[in-house]
Amino acid sequence: MLAVFACDPAQSRGRRFAQPPAPTRTEYQRDRDRIVHCTAFRRLVYKTQVFLNHEGDLFRTRLTHSLEVAQLGRSIARSLRLNEDLVEAIALAHDLGHTPFGHAGQEALNDCMAEFGGFEHNLQSLRVVDQLEQRYPQFDGLNLTFETREGILKHCSRSHAEQLELNEPGGVGQRFLVHGQPSLEAQLCNLADEIAYNAHDIDDGVRSGLITLEQLQEVPLFDDFRRQTLAEYPHLLDQVQGRRLLYETIRRMLSAQVLDVIEASTVAIEDAQPQSVSAVRQMAPLLKFGEDMRLKSQRLKQFLLHQLYRHPRVLHTTGQAKQVVRSLFQAYRANPQEMQGGYSARSDAVRGALQEASSPERVVADYIAGMTDRFAGREHERLMNLKLLVG
Repeated sequence: MLAVFACDPAQSRGRRFAQPPAPTRTEYQRDRDRIVHCTAFRRLVYKTQVFLNHEGDLFRTRLTHSLEVAQLGRSIARSLRLNEDLVEAIALAHDLGHTPFGHAGQEALNDCMAEFGGFEHNLQSLRVVDQLEQRYPQFDGLNLTFETREGILKHCSRSHAEQLELNEPGGVGQRFLVHGQPSLEAQLCNLADEIAYNAHDIDDGVRSGLITLEQLQEVPLFDDFRRQTLAEYPHLLDQVQGRRLLYETIRRMLSAQVLDVIEASTVAIEDAQPQSVSAVRQMAPLLKFGEDMRLKSQRLKQFLLHQLYRHPRVLHTTGQAKQVVRSLFQAYRANPQEMQGGYSARSDAVRGALQEASSPERVVADYIAGMTDRFAGREHERLMNLKLLVG
């Protein structure tokens, strides 16, 4: 039974192109299925989180991260009586617009696009599902429901929101202009995303050898559960059992965060008493951590920023990745015929029409953003005769 403040697929604001309902699926289930079957979703398996794809077979990718966000999100949604299918659809699609090489690739592409509207990966994810996927005879994109598209667009600059509002009045860009909130399902995905990447970056960081269990003792959110685990299983202190200690600590940490979100959000919802999805949009965010957990989560993020994301080895690799993206951008901009899959024709068409909203540079950005880590590396080697990323 859905709560009155949950998104009901029967009450969806619909799709940009009207379609008859599916006989066996709700609208949000249909969105999820379209996302799982799209090309951009398959590419996520070869897109990096922190460690580049060639650096190890067991590190997280954008695909495994998206699956973890979906699992955490559905667990929380079930307890809060939110729409699990919508949460799953948003979670599986939220990173479709990410560039190769993680945040390094995004920063480099944003720099390249500074004079041409910039690059935001959340906006690019929306662009993927609205325009770039080409699977259906009647329309571009996946033609997802408003509620799924709204959840995908987690952040958006004002200038881009204004452009979205111009093209789709009252659509997914409006809330950024009126300072409204998205659905609770979308708010939940934001939290599930944070919980997932904090946990798996600890796992990948320790696996890589860049951070240690000893260093993590500085982080209360981790160390509290490490101590609990050792109190119950003291034999895990043995170095041979280090992986089990790490896994059990992370498992407990994840469970505690999920329970905290459920408890804190339940209190916030009971205090606010929203009676509809529309009411939710007019309120302050209702899906949240409790204050103690919020502070501990923030402390963990600061630790990962300084000890992992800014580790010299990570910075060296991401520096090379940025060079790859910049070089590719300049190469394709100068020679658009080097782009495959119809992008060269798109660039020529845009140049001929002189359409600033869809500039040749935006076509190049779309092409690069859709690349996997290894394809970008191979293209850089082909065009520059230089192999920067060894793997």
